[in-house]
Amino acid sequence: MVINPTYLAQRTRQSVNWNDAKRRVLMSYREWIRSAPEIQTMYSLNIPVAQLRTKMRQEFERHRYVKQIGVVDMLLFQSHAEFQETLNYWKQLPHILKYFRAEEEPNARLPQNFMHGFLEVSLHLFALSFRV
Repeated sequence: MVINPTYLAQRTRQSVNWNDAKRRVLMSYREWIRSAPEIQTMYSLNIPVAQLRTKMRQEFERHRYVKQIGVVDMLLFQSHAEFQETLNYWKQLPHILKYFRAEEEPNARLPQNFMHGFLEVSLHLFALSFRV
């Protein structure tokens, strides 16, 4: 596989007005939705394409009521960076699955405090170091 860092590259720009911002958001959304089957195949996901598209829609809906055009432009930039990293296969499987973590682990919890979290991760890393 040839690595082409300019694949899907776009110039960073600001939206001229709200209509331009809306057009750019819809274009970004469509890019994500159309690429769902390719993402599923590339990362060998056991997640149906419909569920991938639902999660993509949820991520866009999270920012639906943003009222500042500068924030919309920043979110568009971040969205396109994620899109480019995903389709260029610069991410690993855990980077993709982090969006589905809450659905897979309903009992996922935060550690009680810093020390518990630190020890939990340290013990996990210690156990991994002995695997061959």
